[in-house]
Amino acid sequence: MAVPTLPSKVKSTEPGLFSLPVIVAALGYFVDIYDLLLFGIVRVPSLKDLGLTPDQISTVGASILNWQMGGLLLGGILWGVLGDKRGRLSVLFGSIITYSIANIACGFIKNVTFMDPVTYYALMRFVAGIGLAGELGAGITLVSEILPKEKRAIGTSLVAGIGLSGAVVAYFTVIYFDWQMAFFVGGGLGIGLLLLRVGVVESGMFKNVTEQEHISRGDFLSFFTNGSRLKRYLKCIGIGIPTWFVIGILATFSNEFGKAFGIAEEIQPGLAIMWCYVGLAAGDLASGFISHELSSRKRAVTLLMGIALLFSLVYLFFGIKSATILYSLCLAMGFGIGYWAMFVTIGAEQFGTNLRATAATTVPNMVRGLVIPMTITYQALKPSLEVINAAAVVGLISFILGFYSILTIPETHGKDLDYLEE
Repeated sequence: MAVPTLPSKVKSTEPGLFSLPVIVAALGYFVDIYDLLLFGIVRVPSLKDLGLTPDQISTVGASILNWQMGGLLLGGILWGVLGDKRGRLSVLFGSIITYSIANIACGFIKNVTFMDPVTYYALMRFVAGIGLAGELGAGITLVSEILPKEKRAIGTSLVAGIGLSGAVVAYFTVIYFDWQMAFFVGGGLGIGLLLLRVGVVESGMFKNVTEQEHISRGDFLSFFTNGSRLKRYLKCIGIGIPTWFVIGILATFSNEFGKAFGIAEEIQPGLAIMWCYVGLAAGDLASGFISHELSSRKRAVTLLMGIALLFSLVYLFFGIKSATILYSLCLAMGFGIGYWAMFVTIGAEQFGTNLRATAATTVPNMVRGLVIPMTITYQALKPSLEVINAAAVVGLISFILGFYSILTIPETHGKDLDYLEE
C-alpha cells in the first residue's frame, strides 16, 4: 500500500532537462551500453587470439556471455537494494568503479599467466556484469525524482536515447582499434565519467526518507510478500521482454536468419546489433515526447511495441532477399523497442521512494536475464521447427506477455513520486 511521506525538510528545486544530473546519467548509460555490448562485438576476435577453434569460440563465447548475464542478474539485486538503503549516488559511483576496473582487466587477458585466460575472461565479464547492472536503474531513479513530473518522460528518454548511442561507438572502436584497446577505452571512459559525478547531488526524496528511521528501505523480498506489489513488479518485467527478443534473438542470430532467408551476402551480427541500437536510440528519444504529448506512458509504449511487432513479422515472414533490407529492418525494429526508457521509467514510477531504486534496477536486469531461457528455447526448437518458426514461437510468447503487461498495469503519467510503500 502506498502512503505519503512526511513533509520534506529538503528545499525543493527543479533542475532543467539539461542539468548536470541528467547529463551525467546520460553519459553514464552511454558508457554502460558501450561496455555491455562490447564482449558481443569482440567475442570472435578475442577468443581467436586466445587460440580457440571456431567450435570452441561458439561454445566458450556463449558460456562467457552467460557469466556476464549472471553478473547482471546478481548485480541488479545488489545495486537496487543498495540504491534504496545508501542512496542513488552510491550506486552511480560504485557501479562505474566496478565495471571500469573489470573492463581494463579484460584488456590484459593475453598477458594472464597465473590462471587459465579463458576462465579469467569469464570471471572478469561476470564482475563487469555486476557493475553494469546498477547504472541505468540508479540513473533513471535519480532523474525521475529530481525532475518535475511534467518533464520526467522527456528527461528519462534523453538519458536512454543518448546512452544507447554507446553501442555505435563500441562497434566503431573495435573496427578502428584492436579488441584489447576497445576494453581499455571502455574502462577509461568510466574513470573519466567518475570525475564528472563529483558535482551531482542526491535525490531530495531519498534524503527525506532517510530521516524516517522506521521506514524499511530496499527490501527486495517485499516485492513477493504483497499481491498487488508482486503483480506490478511482474508486469514491469513483462513490458520489457519484447525488447530483448528483438536484440537477443532477431539481431544477435541475424547470420542464421540470413542463411534461412537465402541471402547470398554474409550477415554480420555485430552490424545488425549496431543498427538495432541506432533505431533504439532514436525510439527512446521519441518515446518521451510521445508519452508527453499523449499524456500516457501506456499508450506510448503500446504504440511503439506495436511497431516492433509489425517489423518483426516483416523480418520473419516477408521473404527478405538482401542484407541491406535485413539491416534496415533491424533499424526499424530497434525504433519499435525504443520504449526501453519508458519501460524503465514505468518501473521507477510504480513503486514508492523506499523501493524505487530496487525496482528500477532489478526490473531491466531481470529482462536481460530472460535472454538465457529465450535463447535456450530458440535453440531447442530449431531442429524441429527450423530457424524462422523457432524464433516466431519465442516472439509470440514475448509479445503476448508484453502487450498483456502494458495494457493492464496502472498508468503513471503525471504521478507524484513522493510516497512510500508500506
